[in-house]
Amino acid sequence: MLAAVALLALSTGAAVASPPKSKPAAVAPVAPPPPPPAEPLPPPKIYLFRGAMGPIFSTGMDRLSEKLTKAGFSADVYEFTICRWIGDRVISSYKESPAPIVLIGHSMGGLCSVVISEMAAKENIPISLVITIDPAHATGDVPLNVERFINIFLSDTVLGGGDVVAVPGFRGHYASYDLKQNSRVTHINIEKSDDIHRQIIEMVTQLPRIAAQSQADAVPLRYLVPANTPVVTVARYLDPSASTFARPSRSPKR
Repeated sequence: MLAAVALLALSTGAAVASPPKSKPAAVAPVAPPPPPPAEPLPPPKIYLFRGAMGPIFSTGMDRLSEKLTKAGFSADVYEFTICRWIGDRVISSYKESPAPIVLIGHSMGGLCSVVISEMAAKENIPISLVITIDPAHATGDVPLNVERFINIFLSDTVLGGGDVVAVPGFRGHYASYDLKQNSRVTHINIEKSDDIHRQIIEMVTQLPRIAAQSQADAVPLRYLVPANTPVVTVARYLDPSASTFARPSRSPKR
């Protein structure tokens, strides 16, 4: 009996005296390497379209084309009457040498810009930027292949007044500015604004350095511009980064 107690005591003492087993050191997770920077896109190809009687009433498109060319871009201006023929050239040019496509149109030229976007959508060709300047009322909806869309218009004019919307499910960036309360802006001078020209050139300049971002949470911006707001202020609402649109301080209105 005493021997058993002694053995039990020795066994307990040995257990107490045994050094604790060390736990393996925790290994810090290794962060994955950052993705390589996106390759800059090639310079965009810019197509501009005049409205009806363009050489008389849409001369601002010619001036904008000259400014874009002077800035180093490929920019050509066309009549809207050959819209589908130019659309075929846009598509074939992209297939031969892919580059961001920019479409800018005044009046019926704005309608043409959306028509060509629809043609490109059937070929699964993205359109980087579409700018419509007081487009015709008959202008269609912005298709899903357009990454950035801007409409600058006068909703109370019969010559233009196209309140262009996007198709359901559109995930690109959308901004619409109604200048009907600005009595100094008309259908035949809206496309001649040097301030808007300057902002368009800045946006186009940024396109090759910014990857396309179609975001599910992109919020469309519709803004009724207050009277007496200078056009230069309206132009500043467009973010030159071209990846988003700056919001006015006032709430957007229909």
